[in-house]
Amino acid sequence: MVISLAAEPLFHIGTFPVTNTLIMGVLVTIVLLILGSKAGKRVALIPARGIAHVMEATVDALLGFMDSVTHDRERSLRFFPYVATIFLFVIFSNWIELVPGLGTIGVWGMHHGEEVIIPFIRSASADLNVTLAIALFSVVATQVVGVAMVGGMAHIGKFISFKNPIAFFVGILELVSEFAKVISFSFRLFGNIFAGEVLLIVVTTLVPYVVPLPFLLLELFVGFIQALVFAVLTLVNLNMAASHAAH
Repeated sequence: MVISLAAEPLFHIGTFPVTNTLIMGVLVTIVLLILGSKAGKRVALIPARGIAHVMEATVDALLGFMDSVTHDRERSLRFFPYVATIFLFVIFSNWIELVPGLGTIGVWGMHHGEEVIIPFIRSASADLNVTLAIALFSVVATQVVGVAMVGGMAHIGKFISFKNPIAFFVGILELVSEFAKVISFSFRLFGNIFAGEVLLIVVTTLVPYVVPLPFLLLELFVGFIQALVFAVLTLVNLNMAASHAAH
């Protein structure tokens, strides 16, 4: 049993390594696109049973939750594409670690001079590159929304202000906090999901029957909570950026 902190490359396209987390991330994206496409084609006043009903219930639940934060349905609808995309991608990526075969099904490859199994299945959220990309998307989207809803100069004035020394110092702190969000978001998600994968691999290797079940349920809950936390923090940041002008 070999546990690698970095994602393991399964093969190369030229000099570009194709890792297991990259494949899982692409797979999640394809699944979400298919689900969204099928649900979009079956839009009706009273949705039938099946995927359209599940998707509508998910959208209603997310919008209702967002309303409790923004207190404005129009604003919730504007933020929905960003928040829903992050939530659905992260939760599906997190739950990949629950698929049977984690750490056991793969191809033979060399790892630090030893021939080991490189697993096909590894959560995209267990790759720091992926969580960093999602964090950057969240922070950049916040700045774009801030500029669009408040105005470029007003939004930049949140970070750079020469009105007085206190305003200048607060602006510097705001700027530093934006970079800190990227680090905080990415490492929080990566750390929790990677630790969960290691726990599942160790438990299923040592005691493969019955005993792993409570840990699977725990990781199911943790995966949901981590996706919700990421989405909620993004929503709060978007709402604060849009509310700066009113303040």
